[in-house]
Amino acid sequence: MLKALVLSGGTGTRMRPLTGTIPKQLIPVANKPIIHYVMEQIASLGINDVGVIISPETGQAVKESLADGGRWNLNISYIVQDKPAGLAHAVLTARDYLGESSFLMYLGDNLISHSLGDMLDSFLRGGDDSVVLVKKVRDPGRFGVAVVNDNFKILRLVEKPERFVSSFALVGLYLFNKSIHKAIEEITPSARGELEITDAIQRLLEKGGNVSCSLVRGWWFDTGRKEDLLKANRVLLDERSERKVEGVIISGDSRVEGRVQIGQGSSIAGSVVIGPAVLGEGVEVINSYIGPFSSIGNNCLLNGVRLENTIVLNHSSLTDKLYITESLIGRHCHITGGAATVDMVRVNLGDWAEVRLSWV
Repeated sequence: MLKALVLSGGTGTRMRPLTGTIPKQLIPVANKPIIHYVMEQIASLGINDVGVIISPETGQAVKESLADGGRWNLNISYIVQDKPAGLAHAVLTARDYLGESSFLMYLGDNLISHSLGDMLDSFLRGGDDSVVLVKKVRDPGRFGVAVVNDNFKILRLVEKPERFVSSFALVGLYLFNKSIHKAIEEITPSARGELEITDAIQRLLEKGGNVSCSLVRGWWFDTGRKEDLLKANRVLLDERSERKVEGVIISGDSRVEGRVQIGQGSSIAGSVVIGPAVLGEGVEVINSYIGPFSSIGNNCLLNGVRLENTIVLNHSSLTDKLYITESLIGRHCHITGGAATVDMVRVNLGDWAEVRLSWV
């Protein structure tokens, strides 16, 4: 029986300050937590049993978001990783849960358009100890990379190579059979003190194991940086948005154009909203322009602002002659532009931030 292992621990240091109060896997893209897309994709493969690796610090928030997995017809078990000691350490932590089962390992902050069906079918037919998902990239020095032969069998792995050896970056999805456990037992911590999954796969290769790779031909986002998160938001809004304006009060000379989704209890007064965009429930928009690629959470207030290409989380207010673009704004934030019209600004704010902008 195939299981899934989703990694939702870690500290999200590259996404601070927001990840100081919210796990990076729960940051919403197009108003849906990243890890929910992961669960949808796992469910589409017919996998029922999912182990979720959580940390002691953020695990409760992940549990509250995913619950028992029933909304996806999944059976979720939670496994606490006491410290962020590497991807292979996460597998080691889940050893009792995984047992002798083969499993799909999925990093909970990754988003991909690639259908995993062919990759899974190939693995289940047998012959490989592991199948690794890879993506051809322009900047392989940022990633672990796979050196492959003409048949897409992996010859070796190199972590963040200083010199070019391959353009195939390792994406955060892996299929393993039980042989990976023995390989993990035989590796030692890396220079950064972690048990690396790349080292475990390399050990599997050294012992004569078969490791193949499957190529991602669509998009892939490792949402560990603000820029990647905003790009993922743009792509998902562009590809999946539909027009759904229900239970919304639209007054004055307001216009809602294109593929815009607006939740129950929201109101649009004297404003323009241009899709693709999504506004949650209880959002109040007054005398504002909400441009394309904007995602606004529940119970937000936008009064006298221009907003484009930005993610705003729940319970935040933006008021008084603001022009905000390419920004990430946490929960319960309050931003005001002051008395004078201001230039375009870009911000990256954690929860409960208060900002007042003024120009002299």
